[in-house]
Amino acid sequence: MKQYNFDEIIERRGTNCVKYDTLKEQYGNGDLTPLWVADMDFRTPDFIVNAIKKRCEHEVFGYTFGSDSYFNSIIEWVNYKQNWKIKREWLSYIPGIVKGIGFVIQCFTKPGDKVIIQPPVYHPFRIVPESMKREVVYNPLKLVDGVYEMDFEQLESIIDEQCKVLILCNPHNPGGIVWKKDTLIKLADICAKHNLLVISDEIHAEMAYPQFTHHPFATVSEAAANCSITFMAPSKTFNIAGIVTSYSIVPNDKIRNEFYRFLEAGELGDGTIFAYTATEAAYTYGAEWLQQM
Repeated sequence: MKQYNFDEIIERRGTNCVKYDTLKEQYGNGDLTPLWVADMDFRTPDFIVNAIKKRCEHEVFGYTFGSDSYFNSIIEWVNYKQNWKIKREWLSYIPGIVKGIGFVIQCFTKPGDKVIIQPPVYHPFRIVPESMKREVVYNPLKLVDGVYEMDFEQLESIIDEQCKVLILCNPHNPGGIVWKKDTLIKLADICAKHNLLVISDEIHAEMAYPQFTHHPFATVSEAAANCSITFMAPSKTFNIAGIVTSYSIVPNDKIRNEFYRFLEAGELGDGTIFAYTATEAAYTYGAEWLQQM
């Protein structure tokens, strides 16, 4: 079995590393021990590095698409790690989970709508909706015997017709909570009853300790599968956040068709399609494709 040296000190300063190279900008002192960002200092596993090196040997980096091997590897991995049998049509590439959250909010809500988050939680859950002129509503977790729990009574009290989306962190960051199945079932029942779309950020799915079982939100009940979009990525598991490899899983046909149509067509919430103009610069679009624009 391959042995990894987790005691090796690797100098990362000077590599445009957010964790170290922005310390002075962020905190006024570059000589600090950075514990502020989820970025490990271990080497990336050799099987990932070798795969990247092999691809680089081709020496051409043109447009690519999600191959069968790409999607099959996701299907096999999620089945192996999470015991969740997902279908190919449920999947789509996402250029980062935070961007994915923005896409969902843009696709399914409009300015003035409300997005529910469960603080204390990863700060972009608040920043992204607010930057898009959506109102963020708080359903704070409650501390019970030193452990965070969801406050369902408070959640029910804050939901109104303007509430459209709830962002779930599963497992929870920074609480370190692997949500129990019955908790997720109850959350799904409430969200389904009030027609809330759940964004389940499951980027930390493989970080649960062996004695705890991670339950993908969409697997806990039919209601959960029908009211949710799940985001996953290998970036935390294998420390490859700089290689954007996130993906979405959407079992519900209606939600999936609307969301993936948005991703493929670049359609805005108001029905506007992103436009491109070829003027005096060289372009390589085929004439047939241009006629469709």
